[in-house]
Amino acid sequence: MTTSVVLFTRDLRLHDHPPLRAALNGSDAVVPLFVRDRAVDTAGFAAPNRLALLSDCLRDLDAGLRERGGRLIVRSGDLVAQVCAVAAEAEADEVHVAADVSGHAHRREEALRSALEAQGRRLHVHDAVTTVLAPGAVTPASSDHFAVFTPYFRRWAECSVRDALAAPRKVRVPDGLRSDPPPAREDLSGLSPGLAQGGEREARKRVSGWLRGGVTGYADHHDDLAGDATSRLSPHLHFGALSPVELVHRARRGAGPGTEAFVRQLAWRDFHAQVLAARPRSSAADYRTRRDRWRTGAAAEADVAAWKEGRTGYPIVDAAMRQLRHEGWMHNRGRLLVASFLTKTLYVDWRIGARHFLDLLADGDVANNQMNWQWTAGTGTDTRPHRVLNPTTQARRFDPDGVYVRRWVPELAGLQGRSVHEPWRLPAAERSAYDAYPDPIVDLAEGLDRFKRARGRD
Repeated sequence: MTTSVVLFTRDLRLHDHPPLRAALNGSDAVVPLFVRDRAVDTAGFAAPNRLALLSDCLRDLDAGLRERGGRLIVRSGDLVAQVCAVAAEAEADEVHVAADVSGHAHRREEALRSALEAQGRRLHVHDAVTTVLAPGAVTPASSDHFAVFTPYFRRWAECSVRDALAAPRKVRVPDGLRSDPPPAREDLSGLSPGLAQGGEREARKRVSGWLRGGVTGYADHHDDLAGDATSRLSPHLHFGALSPVELVHRARRGAGPGTEAFVRQLAWRDFHAQVLAARPRSSAADYRTRRDRWRTGAAAEADVAAWKEGRTGYPIVDAAMRQLRHEGWMHNRGRLLVASFLTKTLYVDWRIGARHFLDLLADGDVANNQMNWQWTAGTGTDTRPHRVLNPTTQARRFDPDGVYVRRWVPELAGLQGRSVHEPWRLPAAERSAYDAYPDPIVDLAEGLDRFKRARGRD
């Protein structure tokens, strides 16, 4: 009997899973394996909210495999050592895994390949599992990757997308393999109280509902903070409980500006992935340096603390930061606003904001988080790197009636209409009724002037 190992990483699903399909086609039995990698913990990426969704995904994956006659094998420790040990126990000839884009993933792949070859085993790496197109599938003539989204998207949209694969009907797993129990969400502490559920079943249910109705108005309403008219699929895509390839195919069955705008957002995921794959150091270093001398010291630290707590005195910023803490998720427009406020109005290093997001976001992955932060800070791929988003202007535009602010900043719930966006402008007698909410920690004009001087644009 021939056996293959399928190493699950950020592809925790049974539908449209090329590594699993290849293993099933080439072997009599497979070992579906997930390794709780010690390196992820030591690097500080094992945030409670993501561990909770990981738990959901693993338990759902195990349940789906058991429905098909199999089960998930879970091990903990050094990933390379554990994969090699399981392959030896199962007498497997091959290991199949999805390609990934981070520097850690590249190093892991090479180490695993070398270790398996030393055992006389082969590693097969499959592209277009966590992305629609593989990084490097489209490149400009003069570089190994696209640095501007629009020309990338033009080429991306012209490419054919591989067919989505059905989930297997039966999975045969060898007997006698030891497995650790999947982690339990209830054993975790420090979770956001409004954290959503994860797992493939939940992801597919949400997709069906989204494509039946929500996507229709996406082009017009995706920036509406109060309306919350986004798909909220990003956590499921991060863990691979949902296939981006299948999602593109299903979305394109429809038509109209909503579908087109939604598919464009999936292309942004691929764009950031191909940037990081080509420039792995950009997860921590400026993709394009602006020679910033970011603020440090006690005053900057106090500003960062206020930003994290949602106590900056700018209600739209604070509403978004409180949503993040409560849900482990933030509206896309809110992410832009709070990132611009930290990096440009407060002039604080983007890495501090990116780290805070990774501490809380259920969908926090290196490519999208770090590259979006760099885009907003002006050190990444934005073609207008010095733009500054004015929070009050943005609030009037994307939360015109103040519904989003009142939802997340209850101290201001009594203020009606647009006055909720600028409580510091209230008459003194009226302002005193809302003194539980702080005054702004920085004057916007002063912050803008400081940023322009720092970037040499005054």
